[in-house]
Amino acid sequence: MIRTTNRWLWHLVSVVIVGALMLGIYQASQSINYNWQWQRVLPFIVDTTPQEYRAQGDGTAVINPDNSITINFDYSDDAQHIAKYDERLVQQGDLVFEGDVLARSDQWTIGPVTLGLWVTLKISVLSLFFAIILGLVAGLMRISHNPVSKNLAFLYVEIIRGTPLLVQIFIVYFFLGTIFELERFTAGVVALSIFTGAYIAEIIRSGIQSIPPGQMEAARSLGMSYPKAMLYVILPQAFKRTLPPMAGQLITLIKDSSLVSVISITDLTKAGREVISGSFATFEVWFVVAGLYLVLTTSLSWGVQRIEKRLASSD
Repeated sequence: MIRTTNRWLWHLVSVVIVGALMLGIYQASQSINYNWQWQRVLPFIVDTTPQEYRAQGDGTAVINPDNSITINFDYSDDAQHIAKYDERLVQQGDLVFEGDVLARSDQWTIGPVTLGLWVTLKISVLSLFFAIILGLVAGLMRISHNPVSKNLAFLYVEIIRGTPLLVQIFIVYFFLGTIFELERFTAGVVALSIFTGAYIAEIIRSGIQSIPPGQMEAARSLGMSYPKAMLYVILPQAFKRTLPPMAGQLITLIKDSSLVSVISITDLTKAGREVISGSFATFEVWFVVAGLYLVLTTSLSWGVQRIEKRLASSD
């Protein structure tokens, strides 16, 4: 009972500390004399602005029996017809002029920030898929007894891990992209896959080498070939051990994907910059962008924790 009480007390202390930090941030934001306008950010996430139907010329409004609107133009035999709407702003026989709002329809459209989030998610998933394949191959080559395979994998890992991702993106886009005629999105996926694959290769290598050599010897003594023993005995055990560092690398991949904005891929980061240039809501937009990245990484972290618990219970 005492331990439980102490635990709740420490939780309360944590809440107080976080609250004090938030209060300090709020007071600091007030001191910079910034006018916070969060409502200006919402349309860039989900735009609920009603669609307006405007008159295409001068004429007279006619309300038909089915409640549709017809505008008979003064100097043309053509007519403008509006069949469906949610709010009507003209009455029977009203004179309208070009540009007047005749009716409105409720609607919602996806804003640029949400579209950028979708691009970030798509490029991260594709890069993750190819990075795992590339990392698995390179990791197996690293522990191979073939000097050629081992040297090539070592060279790949050291070069990629020893150079900045931003430089690699430029090289892939401007050099390889020119040679192979790669689109921006494809170049971004290639650069992220190559970069992340090098780190995954080292994670897989360390995971395999952490398995006692007796596991391989036992599998071989049962008549398994080396590939089968690796596939059915070694890799499943290594997967459990490498799951936490693998999850950390995948979270890093999502955050690193923001760098593809330098080659004009409209991901979440670039969408945020474009919204700021039009709304001037600098702080609000960056806080929203950071929050969306946090949602992605937290969701991935939660999913990995669920997988870890499943694997732990299956032992």
